[in-house]
Amino acid sequence: MGTMGSTGTTRRAGSAGAAGAGRLGRVRVWGAALAVCALALTGCSAQAVAGGGKGTGADAAAKTGGTTGVPAAQPKPKPLKSLAGARVNIADRGTVGVGMPISVTFSRPVPAAERADTERQLKVTTSNGTTGSWSWIKDRNLLDGQRVDFRPRTYWKPGTEVTVRAGADLTRRFTVGRSLVATVDVRTHTMTVEKDGSTRRVPVTAGAPGMDTWNGTMVVSDKQRRVFMDSRTVGYGDSYAGYYAYAVHLTTSGTYLHQNPKANTYAGRQNVTHGCIGLATDGTASRFYGEVIPGDVVKVTGSTETVAAGNGYGDWNLSWDQWRTGSALT
Repeated sequence: MGTMGSTGTTRRAGSAGAAGAGRLGRVRVWGAALAVCALALTGCSAQAVAGGGKGTGADAAAKTGGTTGVPAAQPKPKPLKSLAGARVNIADRGTVGVGMPISVTFSRPVPAAERADTERQLKVTTSNGTTGSWSWIKDRNLLDGQRVDFRPRTYWKPGTEVTVRAGADLTRRFTVGRSLVATVDVRTHTMTVEKDGSTRRVPVTAGAPGMDTWNGTMVVSDKQRRVFMDSRTVGYGDSYAGYYAYAVHLTTSGTYLHQNPKANTYAGRQNVTHGCIGLATDGTASRFYGEVIPGDVVKVTGSTETVAAGNGYGDWNLSWDQWRTGSALT
């Protein structure tokens, strides 16, 4: 499978043409929204706590250096340094889904010896004291040390307002929107969409045997009304080349969830694609496309190999303990 402007080859393919469209694409930046954030998270697995402890009389005197009612001087936080070449994946003042990690990339690799200090220049504040951690990720298209992501221990809570500072010169504010989690079971050829407390089931067709759809949790990076997919870019010869509609982008290697005419026959019955997830042309694909936003979660079960953390936003495929070990501050 291939996408508009794609080059190179990859072992796995998407689901266009005679058997579906492709899985090669770009991660696009979405996001942004007004956020007034209160509680700070820095480093690894730190939970912000607002306010101080209780105490009067002798207790208060002990806590303030012996002077009752006069608070002890607090050390001033060190000013952030500039982080040359840093970029944040979420644009300012937008809304994202509950699965969206904060991903900071750099124009050149950060040496291992400098990563702890770099993390100290990355600050995340939230409106509800969310617990989270940074973790260095080997991105599919970048060198080791060029990407570090922040994710909560569990999905963001809807309505959370977030501010991220990457050094002294870069700030992004965004809001977490409603929750949408779509679970695709490749064995039953069904996608269950859970949104705003409601659930519906949608027939799908996924990767045929030998061209299996990635297993595991993926996060929507962007979506396009039409995407050009070319099988020659991924080693499938002349199997397909053309535009495919209502394309929801899931991995850097090119996994999409999109409209596929083959789904009119095979959705709910058989997996026939080159690795993408196909939806019928009867309005099923357009409906899902219209409601999904970047940061929404698509989980695939019953397949084979699990998508890597650095293939798009595969961060949620690591356990919390595994995630924390990727921080240079642990």
